[in-house]
Amino acid sequence: MAVETISLPSIDLTNFPAELRKLTDAANGLGCFRVVNHGIPVELMTEAKATVSSFSKLPDNTKLRNNDVIYGSGFRSPRDFMPLLETFGIYDAASTADVLAFCSSMEASPHQRKVLSTYARKVHSLAVDIALKMAEGLGLVGCSFQDWSCNMRLNVYDFTEESIGRQAVHAHTDSGLLTLLLEGEIGGFEIADETGKFVAVDPQPGTFLGIIGDVGKAWSKGRLRNVQHRVICTQVEPRVSIDFIMVSPRDGLVEPQAALVDDEHPRLYQSFTITEYRELRITDDSLVGNALPLWQADE
Repeated sequence: MAVETISLPSIDLTNFPAELRKLTDAANGLGCFRVVNHGIPVELMTEAKATVSSFSKLPDNTKLRNNDVIYGSGFRSPRDFMPLLETFGIYDAASTADVLAFCSSMEASPHQRKVLSTYARKVHSLAVDIALKMAEGLGLVGCSFQDWSCNMRLNVYDFTEESIGRQAVHAHTDSGLLTLLLEGEIGGFEIADETGKFVAVDPQPGTFLGIIGDVGKAWSKGRLRNVQHRVICTQVEPRVSIDFIMVSPRDGLVEPQAALVDDEHPRLYQSFTITEYRELRITDDSLVGNALPLWQADE
């Protein structure tokens, strides 16, 4: 059954501080927004996706060099993850050395190495900027996101006539504070709106989607909304996307912000480590934010 298509709030990064209220409302309400005029060249975005697509054509023994640093952080084939998705991982995407090490393992050309490392560096700066703006919208001062851990997922979908209407990625919430998703021309991305109903989001090339994750909800004491989302096969076309995920502080400790506690927003969560969170998340029932209640505050 066809789902409704919505237009996401569009955040123009050249129009701040005028857009601050719109960003805050989008992050707190829907938990998802579109980022425009972000300063990253469209040519770089296009070449980054082309580089990812080329990796999917490599022999399996080359792909398997992208091994796990922690569970699930490396290569996942359609056989051991989801039948319509092949995905690669860069564990420390904020580190140029780590990005280049991944490129070496994939036998990337000098041009591809430059493209992917430049893309990761620029998107990291963009994620830091947006996170700071979100913190400002919450009334927080003195926050720093420069040294937060970041991951990158490189996704290649195999959409066929037989897979039309099937879920390529099941409904889930992201793990981190903020994901910047680069899609492209091929649709299929859906989010759960504030009523819980899934709605389609049409792709707009040259833009990013900002997606709030579980750490975002816990860190903000529930102000930011961790939005459920999924990918549905809607057309027989190759689909490539890149997720840049700002996960947690470098030391792994997620601490809800005490400055956000007031009569309307009581303390919701205890502090936890991202390692504890990940151990619970790998269970089948913890992919849609279900792990967070385990750290609910007693008071």
